[in-house]
Amino acid sequence: LQVKKNIWQSIPDSFLSLDAFHKQVVIGTAVAAGVALLYMQHRRSHKVQTIPLGEGWWGAGEKPQSEDDNIYSFEVQTSDDEIKDLQERLDKTRYTDPLEDSAFEYGFNSIYLKQVASYWRHEFDWKKQVAVLNKYPHFKTKIEGIDVHFIHVRPSQQKNQKVVPLMLVHGWPGSFFEFYKILPLLTESHTDLAFEVICPSIPGYGFSEAPHKQGFNSLAAARIFLKLMERLGFSEFYLQGGDWGALITTNMAQMKPQCVKGLHLNMILSRRGFKVLLSLLIGPYLPFLVGLSREDARRLFPFFEKNVWTILRETGYMHIQATKPDSIGCGVNDSPVGLAAYILEKFSTWTDLENIHLEDGGLERKFSLDDLLTNVMIYWTTGSIVSSMRFYKENLSSNLDKRIDSRTRIFVPTGLAAFPGELMHCPKMWAQIRFHNIVSYTMMPRGGHFAAFEEPQLLASDLIQFVRKVER
Repeated sequence: LQVKKNIWQSIPDSFLSLDAFHKQVVIGTAVAAGVALLYMQHRRSHKVQTIPLGEGWWGAGEKPQSEDDNIYSFEVQTSDDEIKDLQERLDKTRYTDPLEDSAFEYGFNSIYLKQVASYWRHEFDWKKQVAVLNKYPHFKTKIEGIDVHFIHVRPSQQKNQKVVPLMLVHGWPGSFFEFYKILPLLTESHTDLAFEVICPSIPGYGFSEAPHKQGFNSLAAARIFLKLMERLGFSEFYLQGGDWGALITTNMAQMKPQCVKGLHLNMILSRRGFKVLLSLLIGPYLPFLVGLSREDARRLFPFFEKNVWTILRETGYMHIQATKPDSIGCGVNDSPVGLAAYILEKFSTWTDLENIHLEDGGLERKFSLDDLLTNVMIYWTTGSIVSSMRFYKENLSSNLDKRIDSRTRIFVPTGLAAFPGELMHCPKMWAQIRFHNIVSYTMMPRGGHFAAFEEPQLLASDLIQFVRKVER
């Protein structure tokens, strides 16, 4: 009786409100689809697949006979001339008045933008933030013709403490600085587990040299980062990523699964296949029949509103950067305020979609202006916004679904953290289509796209529990 009661309580009102005929249609569809899924699951091969490493050369001119493979110390620097140029540009900014009561619905509200620019001009201390950046040791090494920047943080190992290597990979419009709040939680642990962390800058981002040739995509970045880990002497390691970092680390796991002890992602890319279609048809009515939890249903439905309209509204930048990145890049690379508006609008909306209704975009609810502007300054001082945007064109100029990595499943132990503010929710049932060995899947209680920057404690805790499971 209790089981019957629990099942009855799990049936959504949307199903109970259907007439008898439509209830039979839904149930009949679910049963037929379930039989088809069992058959497909039985036939599916579980053979571990890999994708080829490939090769590349991204330096200027012809490839030389040999390449310097030394690792060099690097320090972030600034100058009075650099700061003076920035201040002069800030003083000369032209603003457009926003529409009345428009908040962030048309983009970055210029009333609040003036406040940010004023803080940047009169209170933000770039020299102080450079010292913050140099808190951790920086390095550069040349791989495939370009200088790759990374920070390398070694823990002070405690007695009876296991240290495991971990690479953290950022996305756009972020940088290695996103991980500065999570690094102490991973490297200064007094428990039985600590991490030796490597945070590279994707080539074309920040202090990593931009590719000089066309075609540098996530597969090329993955290969370069695998070579970086090999050069550092790591034969086995963990990976963590979000945004482009999620795709790059996934590609690394596909290329060399024998080296990747575990893959942890806070953006989950797996939304194709019969299971997905079936869950979209039946999920709004009987989510438990298609492997969806109530929280999955809450995050997914109504599907058109939450996944189609929202994505169309929030991905205009992607269409520009995937087609003509250099055109828009001319403006944002020349105007610091334009650059800040373009970047920080993402830190507003991608943290919480409801922030578009706030005049300040809710930016300072999760972040400090010092932290936000430090990330902007990494793009500004290196002039890397254009090359960072080109990464979209290199990855999206052809059908990503037809690429070899999209057709290759992932077999390494995988941990998935589903944050509620992420633009697209991926239920565990969908993730299992692509990720064959999910060790942990966590519905995170809060947080959005920039997990390490927004909720470092939550992300660190989930990552640590995942690694502990794998190590056991």
